[in-house]
Amino acid sequence: MAAEPVEIGLGTTYVAYEPEVRERLERDAKEIVARYPQPRSALLPLLHLVQSVDGHITPAGVEFCAETLGITPAQVTGVYTFYTQYKRAPVGEYHVGVCINTLCAIMGGDQIWRELSEHVGVGHDEATPDGKVSLERIECNAACDFAPVMTVNWEFFDNMTPEKAKRLVDDLRAGEQVAPTRGADTVCTWKDASRVLAGFNDGRAGEGTQAGPESLVGLKLAKERGWTAPPAEADRPQPHEPAKGPMAPGNREDINK
Repeated sequence: MAAEPVEIGLGTTYVAYEPEVRERLERDAKEIVARYPQPRSALLPLLHLVQSVDGHITPAGVEFCAETLGITPAQVTGVYTFYTQYKRAPVGEYHVGVCINTLCAIMGGDQIWRELSEHVGVGHDEATPDGKVSLERIECNAACDFAPVMTVNWEFFDNMTPEKAKRLVDDLRAGEQVAPTRGADTVCTWKDASRVLAGFNDGRAGEGTQAGPESLVGLKLAKERGWTAPPAEADRPQPHEPAKGPMAPGNREDINK
């Protein structure tokens, strides 16, 4: 049975979820909310959940989150429009991010973006007509030791070049399986990735390479040289210890002298 349009005021309507979709969402949402002491704390994973159904955040998804958590649609909107991982329009089955922040940019990220955007024929947060691929300029992928870096549905592709980037996107559009440099053995779809971000295990956490050697250099050196961090408690003043330093009581100089 098709869902009917729902009136939400000021002449605005949206198409509600079909009953079977709504039932599945409610079941998953109940599991998500149960993880938190306060229901509203579940908003971020709940947004990923509705995005895993719709591919982006829709009015129906906003209303569902608001109803589930007992907050207003405006509060939901204020959150999802703040974070770039929540999309306001449909993206491709494979969402490709190109890091153009400082290190990636000077290592070739800007050139990768220019050539890839021209090759695919779409710009930032735009999808190809076949719906297979969308592109995003990303400010930082938190993987500077592998610059220039790209992601596909948040899986890492390291040390990229314009040619490697174009070949990657061509393979995705052709339906070929692609393997990220680190992480799972193959890239899942955008909707599947959103479901994982909602906190549902896809059973693939142990696949592939988890950390590259570049990321582990510091740890390796520390072990070789016996370096360890001080215990956390050592950095905290103990209640019975008097404060130290020139501004501690009894040590302050008269600043008016």
